[in-house]
This record gives sequence, structure tokens and C-alpha cells, in this order.
Amino acid sequence: MNRFQPLHKRPLTAGQLLLIALLWVAAIASALAVVASTQVVRRDINELETLRREASQLQVQWGQYLLEQSTWAAYSRVEHAAVSELNMTAPTPDDIVMVRGEVN
Repeated sequence: MNRFQPLHKRPLTAGQLLLIALLWVAAIASALAVVASTQVVRRDINELETLRREASQLQVQWGQYLLEQSTWAAYSRVEHAAVSELNMTAPTPDDIVMVRGEVN
């Protein structure tokens, strides 16, 4: 017996051919689904990295804004602006008036 000859000489039935065709279609559909899901994952990973870069840039900007805010709100700067731009002065002890509220 030649080792390359089929073990059975019967032709395949219509049901067997249909099963083989369905298995081929299922294999191709599965392969296409893998390709599609891989593409979706790659797109989502790209978007995630873009958002991570943007978040990092926003963190840097937030730090810069906090530094700028602390600079503008520094006591010495506010005091200098009050004296030089608004001609304000610190009150003398004679200018200070104590007000007491009534407690019920």
C-alpha cells in the first residue's frame, strides 16, 4: 500500500463537504475578526498615548500656573503695589478702632 493513497476510497458526502466549507468560512471569519480587533487595539493605544502626552503637558502647565499665581499673590508684591500704586499706608495704632459686637 502506497503511503500517500487515501485510506478510504469513498467520495465525500454532501454533508461532509458542507461541513468542510463551513469550517473554512469560520476560519476566514475568525482571521478577519483578529485583524479587525488588532486594528482597533492599535488605534486605541495610539489615542491613549496621545492623551497621556496631553495630560503630561497639562500637568506642566498647571505647575507653571501655580508658580505664577504664587508669584502674583506674594505678600511683598501686594504690599509694594498697595503702597506705590494705591498710596496706601499701614494704619498707626491711633487709627485702629476696636469694635465689639453684642453676644446674645
